[in-house]
Amino acid sequence: MSALYTLDPAAVGTGNALSKSEVLVALADRFATVYDLDAATVLEALEERERLGSTGFGRGVAIPHARIPGLRRPICAVLRLNAPVSFDAADGLPVDLAFGLLSPDQSGAAHLHALAAISRMMRDDRLRDRLAEAQSDETVYALLTSDSGRTAA
Repeated sequence: MSALYTLDPAAVGTGNALSKSEVLVALADRFATVYDLDAATVLEALEERERLGSTGFGRGVAIPHARIPGLRRPICAVLRLNAPVSFDAADGLPVDLAFGLLSPDQSGAAHLHALAAISRMMRDDRLRDRLAEAQSDETVYALLTSDSGRTAA
């Protein structure tokens, strides 16, 4: 993915979320399981950020993000949804791919650089199509961490 943040292979998953709230819960649970964080703390931070405005990036992608005390560097989780979910995105399209990003609470520039890297990657139509067509979470991880994925970012 990017040297700007960490993506553990286990942080890539598929989910059956039916709403924006369920997407945030699924991301919080994935962060808790993979990165040994408190799910309630993560969920509260993601929900607080979402109240400021939708993190629906557009083009079927959301990038829920927050800052969490105690982290050493930005970390990422990716959730592919089995069915698109309304996310109040700027383009009005529902979301079927959510990138969760958590950064240390004092990481202003690092957080913004990580968000920018994910958004640049998701503007690559070819990569976005390949992610949508991927048959497994392992394939999604490989696409996001391959040279072509890094070039897109």
